[in-house]
Amino acid sequence: MKNKTHILLIYTGGTIGMVKDYKSGALKAFDFDKMSKHIPELAQLDCSIDAVSFDKPIDSSNMNPDHWAKIATLIEENYEDHDGFVVLHGSDTMSYTASALSFMLENLAKPVIFTGSQLPIGDLRTDAKENLITSIQIAALQKKGKPVIQEVGLYFEYKLYRGNRTTKINAEHFQAFTSLNHPPLAESGVHLKVFDEYLMQRKSVKRFLVHKELDSNVMILKLFPGLNRAVVQSVLGTPNLKALVLETYGAGNAPTDHWLLEDLGKAMKNGLHIVNVTQCSGGSVILGQYKTSEQLKELQIINGKDITTEAAITKLMYLLGSGFSHKLFKTVFETSLRGEMQ
Repeated sequence: MKNKTHILLIYTGGTIGMVKDYKSGALKAFDFDKMSKHIPELAQLDCSIDAVSFDKPIDSSNMNPDHWAKIATLIEENYEDHDGFVVLHGSDTMSYTASALSFMLENLAKPVIFTGSQLPIGDLRTDAKENLITSIQIAALQKKGKPVIQEVGLYFEYKLYRGNRTTKINAEHFQAFTSLNHPPLAESGVHLKVFDEYLMQRKSVKRFLVHKELDSNVMILKLFPGLNRAVVQSVLGTPNLKALVLETYGAGNAPTDHWLLEDLGKAMKNGLHIVNVTQCSGGSVILGQYKTSEQLKELQIINGKDITTEAAITKLMYLLGSGFSHKLFKTVFETSLRGEMQ
């Protein structure tokens, strides 16, 4: 008889873990020990499910690197005993957490699927049940005794995306996330279809490693018409700042004002790592394609290519926390580590 796959559900907080008290109309935290009562459909899944919850579930707006380390630790402690993991998380910062975990979990050979919902699990029109049930199904998928998904994914509204390729685009619709620079890994319809050609391919089996040291001395600066020198110098002069994500226009373009290039260059000479990412939801930085990015290329600014801002900022935290030398930093950042960039 085939052994059932063993899935661990990790509840961090968020709308998906709330149920409505119909007498008062108030929302209260879901009791995961009574999961089968609220979601009897789980009994039809061909897997066994354990559940663990943060002692104090948090709104995802309060999510921070310490919480990321806590999620990573729960996965590390349960890695050998479980075939897959489903992380329930508020949608507002889910792309940041999924991106961070993708870097923190090195040589991951099992699925870690993030999901959440726009409406509470007990709501009449909720999207929570479908998101939860399908995420568990995806985490339990096996082929020849091995997990089909071997990376950090984010499942929402019928689509599984690579976690570090996602961005939240809508606070109202059930289709809250997108991945404009990478196709879905799987799609749920009448059948659950997995697109094998887009999955992370494991060429060798290396020991699973968990990195919990993150350095959050990072910042994001979005360019806009009228950005002045005082603001830029204030950002660049932030005490202990080690890395900056510079959200530029289009394919990596920026104003050609002499003072901007001068200040960026000076900051880089003083050891600041600056990554050029496009503020467009889709597309890529192509340094030198236009005159307005030629000088950034000459500065040897880090090319963020088609990475999302969420992945860029968390990758910086990971690389800074891992102690990569200043000399190697640019090369390592511009290399795809977990499928986060082309």
